Amino acid sequence: MNKNQYNYINSSFLSALEKGLALTEVKKIATRFSYAEALLDLGEKNSKIVVCNADVSKSIKTNEFKEKYPEREYNFGIAEQNMVAASAGMATTGLIPFVSTYAMFVALRALDQVRNSIHYPKLNVKIGASHSGITPGPDGVTHQAQEDLSIIRTIAGSTVIAPADHITTKKATFAVADFVGPAYLSFTRDAIPVIYTDDYPFEIGKAVTIREGHDVTIIANRDLVSHALIAAENLSKKGIEARVIDCHTLKPLDEDVVIQAAKETGAIVTAENNVIFGGLGSAVAEVLVENYPIPMKRIGVKDTFAESAPYLDLLFKYGMAHPDIEKAAMEVIKRKTEK
Repeated sequence: MNKNQYNYINSSFLSALEKGLALTEVKKIATRFSYAEALLDLGEKNSKIVVCNADVSKSIKTNEFKEKYPEREYNFGIAEQNMVAASAGMATTGLIPFVSTYAMFVALRALDQVRNSIHYPKLNVKIGASHSGITPGPDGVTHQAQEDLSIIRTIAGSTVIAPADHITTKKATFAVADFVGPAYLSFTRDAIPVIYTDDYPFEIGKAVTIREGHDVTIIANRDLVSHALIAAENLSKKGIEARVIDCHTLKPLDEDVVIQAAKETGAIVTAENNVIFGGLGSAVAEVLVENYPIPMKRIGVKDTFAESAPYLDLLFKYGMAHPDIEKAAMEVIKRKTEK
């Protein structure tokens, strides 16, 4: 392992990555809890911040915000549509509501209110969506929001962020608190590896190159960033150096970084725990086809629903884990050399 190729990766993760243990012998935190932790800090700094819950506050741990700031927490029960509409009203008074529930319930059940009550009037509401993608594996299809990133991305004026670990989730939550306008944050149910050092330069709309490479680029977000790094390290053992980009902000997409990677590496793989239609892969493909077409392959949930099973088992079964990313990289490199 050439550690100089890596940027902002903590030493513990690098050590585990070198040993082939990056999914097991590393510190893991569910990013839903990282979000709740960030809210506690924000609540102390800004009295305008309020938290809206929909009867899942213990699951996300936003109940801790209620314990510390009881007058600034509102539990609407199992009434997500009402909660979203009420948060829009709160925003018109100058408050900064953080709507907290599962992605399935806010991105699909309350989509009418998310679109028409928040985004259309461009209100300053933040949505913290836990259990995104198929990270709630054992909970089954009714809780696996494999479409959430795609759906919210299509709304005019939306900002969509899918942070990769504990560090970047807290930074993303702090960033959207300062950002004026609607913002959607996407979190995991299960614990995922803590990848980064505290100096990770998080900025909304700015992707970060976390591994240098010249043969192929892997662009990933949320929980598949760790898998992208594992795939890159495995490829390196075969003499292939992959650039890895953490594209935490799906919208607005960092088009400059995508085009630069295309020109410098000539092949791209995208990796997302989201339906393959309309998400990260689609966004990157749109940029490439209009600006710099090159061989590309998308990793994500295909045209199917998943099943109830442990989260990691589902990633491997549905072709989204590091071996699948590695295989895709080999395919696009082959296509590049055949041109």
